[in-house]
Amino acid sequence: MTNEYQIRVQPHVAANEQALRSWLANEYGFDVRTLTAVRILRRSIDARQRTIFVNLKVRCYINEQPQQDEYVQTVYPDVSSAPQAIVVGAGPGGLFAALRLIELGIRPIVLERGKDVRERKRDLAQISKTQQVDAESNYCFGEGGAGAYSDGKLYTRSKKRGSIEKILNVFCQHGASTNILADAHPHIGTDKLPRVIEAMRNTILHSGGEVHFQTKVTSLILEGNRVAGCLASDKEFRGPVILATGHSARDVYRYLADAKIEIEAKGIAVGVRLEHPSELIDQIQYHNKQGRGKYLPAAEYSFVTQIDGRGVYSFCMCPGGFVIPAATDKEQIVVNGMSPSNRGGQWSNSGMVVEMRAEDIAGDDPLRVMHFQEQLERDCWQQGNRKQTAPAQRMADFVNNRLSYDLPRSSYAPGLISSPLHFWMPQDISHRLQEGFKQFGRMSHGFLTNEAVMIGVETRTSAPVRIIRDTESLMHIRLQGLFPCGEGAGYAGGIVSAGVDGERCAEALSRYMNGAL
Repeated sequence: MTNEYQIRVQPHVAANEQALRSWLANEYGFDVRTLTAVRILRRSIDARQRTIFVNLKVRCYINEQPQQDEYVQTVYPDVSSAPQAIVVGAGPGGLFAALRLIELGIRPIVLERGKDVRERKRDLAQISKTQQVDAESNYCFGEGGAGAYSDGKLYTRSKKRGSIEKILNVFCQHGASTNILADAHPHIGTDKLPRVIEAMRNTILHSGGEVHFQTKVTSLILEGNRVAGCLASDKEFRGPVILATGHSARDVYRYLADAKIEIEAKGIAVGVRLEHPSELIDQIQYHNKQGRGKYLPAAEYSFVTQIDGRGVYSFCMCPGGFVIPAATDKEQIVVNGMSPSNRGGQWSNSGMVVEMRAEDIAGDDPLRVMHFQEQLERDCWQQGNRKQTAPAQRMADFVNNRLSYDLPRSSYAPGLISSPLHFWMPQDISHRLQEGFKQFGRMSHGFLTNEAVMIGVETRTSAPVRIIRDTESLMHIRLQGLFPCGEGAGYAGGIVSAGVDGERCAEALSRYMNGAL
């Protein structure tokens, strides 16, 4: 017999299986000896009051054992002799597109400009050591895309476009902890996600697909109004194309604009990384001077408000994490955040950003938001002494228009340099951030503090361009056989939503190859 219960318990009960079993037996009146297994189906923390509770949905097995795995496995057939399609980019959009193509009996040829996930890690380490960025292997380019080494958070608000559960189950099948199926804000962690990505690549290879690294796509092969393949590293690859290049492939956007392939400017969000001591965030969020204690995870926060008609909000919050240098070329500074699976670092950070719409920048150039983004990153590089040393300012000093004469310790490995962000950042952004911080400080006492440091700049929150596609077919509005996909095409915002969009594009491509589109 199995029963499911929605329960609300204290953290020490939720953290200990034996304590949870005893609580369930006592609450629902059965003999704990007959409780053969307990599965946690959903888990979230309620920290709204001083007494913290954990909300759980559990399945109890009474005198029987679970008859199936905790996750649903997908069968991947041999497609070595099947018709082929091209997938440009091995980020989450591209990887999930390739895996779904295999399910549908199509052989994926994955082309990735960067290196595999292990080789890529070496280049990331060099950024802090040499202050130099490899333009083809960095925190944005390479196997796994921007998510591989920038946290691995799997939370998404996008619920309508496809099966989020399918994406999470595929991750579990390739080595991710089944905790991601239960947690309200699932997270794999930068220390574990690379191995999962490598396993996904191996599934593609074992099924007869191909994965080519350091193979940069430079143009599409156009035959009338049809895309017949692409040119990469002086080789032709033939087949319909899923274009999943990620939000930082600016050379792709320039190629599309030059080739008169329809794109449009898209709004982004721009701001900084805000870093607090993780102990302080724990104290604030858990309403306890002792912090999170033994049984609670590093605390998260989420803030949002409207200032002068534009949203100001926290983005990609990384409890117990690190701020990282995420530039993709020379003469630019971009920062992002990441967390290991245990979220055990000394600091917690998040993007603090201001909404920017395409109409906020004059003109009709479809690349105008991208140009603004580039200029702000160059300005930041100039402020950082033309290295990856990031300009920074204490939070309260920024709000009060004061230069910070010293800076707190930080997780940002290349180093910080004091800089008046309030002065040189665009005023529409800095003013809204200042007013937003004042509101957040009133909402959460202790949050607005000089113990926190702002690190510039956070600009890669989403793609500054949308590659226009048909709503029904998911193909480009003019070019048959071209399927713009994921974050880089302007249709996703994070690992899970990119994976969902990758699967949808694969399904649309399959219909196209079968003559249904």
